Amino acid sequence: MAEKINASDAMLKVLLDWGIDTIYGLPGGSFDSTMNALYNLKDRMHYIQVRHEEVGALAAAGQAKITGHIAATFGSAGPGAVHLLNGLYDAQYDHVPVLALVGQVPTGIMNTSYFQEMNENPMFADVSVYNRTAMTAKQLPAVVDEAIRQAIRHNGVAVVTIPKDLGWTPIDDNYVSSAPTFQKPILPEPDPDRIAEAAKLLNAAKRPLIYVGKGSKGAGKDIIALSDKLHAPIMSTAIAKGIVPDATPAYMGAAGRVATKPGVETLQQADTIITLGSDMPFQQYFEKPDATFIQVDIDGTKFTRRHKVDLAILADAKKTVQALLGAVEEKPESGWYRAALANRQNWDEWVTSFENDDRVPLRVEPIFKEINDMATNDAIFQVDVGNVTIDGYRFLKLHDQQQFSTSAWYATMGYGVPAAIGAQTKFPDRQVWSISGDGGFSMVMQDIMTEVKYKLPIINVILSNDSLGFIEAEQDDTKQPHSGVALQDADFGLAAKAMGATGFTVHTLAELKDAFAQAKNADGPVVIDVHIANDRPLPVEQLQIDPKTQDKDAVAAFTKKYETEGLIPLTDFLSKENA
Repeated sequence: MAEKINASDAMLKVLLDWGIDTIYGLPGGSFDSTMNALYNLKDRMHYIQVRHEEVGALAAAGQAKITGHIAATFGSAGPGAVHLLNGLYDAQYDHVPVLALVGQVPTGIMNTSYFQEMNENPMFADVSVYNRTAMTAKQLPAVVDEAIRQAIRHNGVAVVTIPKDLGWTPIDDNYVSSAPTFQKPILPEPDPDRIAEAAKLLNAAKRPLIYVGKGSKGAGKDIIALSDKLHAPIMSTAIAKGIVPDATPAYMGAAGRVATKPGVETLQQADTIITLGSDMPFQQYFEKPDATFIQVDIDGTKFTRRHKVDLAILADAKKTVQALLGAVEEKPESGWYRAALANRQNWDEWVTSFENDDRVPLRVEPIFKEINDMATNDAIFQVDVGNVTIDGYRFLKLHDQQQFSTSAWYATMGYGVPAAIGAQTKFPDRQVWSISGDGGFSMVMQDIMTEVKYKLPIINVILSNDSLGFIEAEQDDTKQPHSGVALQDADFGLAAKAMGATGFTVHTLAELKDAFAQAKNADGPVVIDVHIANDRPLPVEQLQIDPKTQDKDAVAAFTKKYETEGLIPLTDFLSKENA
């Protein structure tokens, strides 16, 4: 006869079978049975008490993005459940697997308008790939098992709602999870005929470009090899930063607003573009409409969603690049390629020219120089949303095993700190950074206490400009008065000290260098609040630096405002190369 076990304990054993050994959340009365189970399994299951359920859900999403594996969070009935949504939508939009366990009032009083009772399933219907309420104690481990399978299969959010009494009910301890036998689908191999056609198009291209998306993860070395063989520059989406090391000379960055100058200009001039696992929504606004497009993806529904496609290849990006390496011709270095590399070098020199700028308030380049200099070879950067996303993408120089993530598609402010908690919890021996603006940080700053409680040595950098700068720039572009964007100044370094962290408040270059020097030897979390000028990042999507083709007065005004002296248009490099 099988031994008895509470259903919540049986459920958590299923999580452990799937390799979920960490869960983020905040207890509530409706979740008591699961909290009891977490206590019973405390030697195997790592529970992180956050100070807000949104932080727990974002921590799980941030962990999933860095690890590539499913992560878990929970909330109690009613308000706890509602608070999860922001983090769950971030996971949904960026296609990472997250399991959410949600409390509910006992079955005997469901549907009676009881205290904190709500019909939770409709609320999670849009955000989830699986959304069920357990109906009996016996089925609870099986429902959770299915939820995890679906979350992994669809790279999405699975929600299981648990009435309070079910978790306390004893059931037979004989459930066998499907974890040992689960296998991810085999990624499709490229069709040889389509590889031959792609090679033909790339061989004929005068200005080829390789455009890398998140689906190319793990293919960085092969992509560089293809670039070398074709002498084609490389670009990536912002979320794919790091797949190709930033120091790669042929890497141009990204296009759009969260982008670089070489990225925008290269995409505008390319005549043949092969996209690898990319679904970037803004690409269509920067590329040439008459360019030839080759799109590679494992999801056929994405073909032509963003632009016309001349050749679609339903296949894994890495397998496709490896096949192309054997199919394309070795092309000689072209003027197009030399111009692209010269443009990238010019951009790098411009950025570097500000790295030791000591003006007050500070520019952001000196801050990122300190971050890059201090970062370990396997550092993890969790970057918040706003102008800080632009700065992080442009100025973090990823290499070796370093990783980067942000709230890319959902773009929720307050991502940086929770995501760093998720990464540091899973990788206690790696250096983890959160980089936020003052707007995003102030939304979640209470969870510096979570970092303190669990002795997480996260380095939290805040770029304080007393403004929602990203939105302020949008208001400028639409010629409207600034409204609702000014932020009340605060001393986050002092606030961090009050919460038990090591805190620094920085106004000058000397103070910046001193704070980073001390941060190297700090014990536990560090908060470095750097007060910066409220200057808009260079709008590379609106460049006015070419007096030959643009209004000279407008170029002069743009140059003065953004200090673009020394920046050379790509068209000048192309003209020099007769390309």
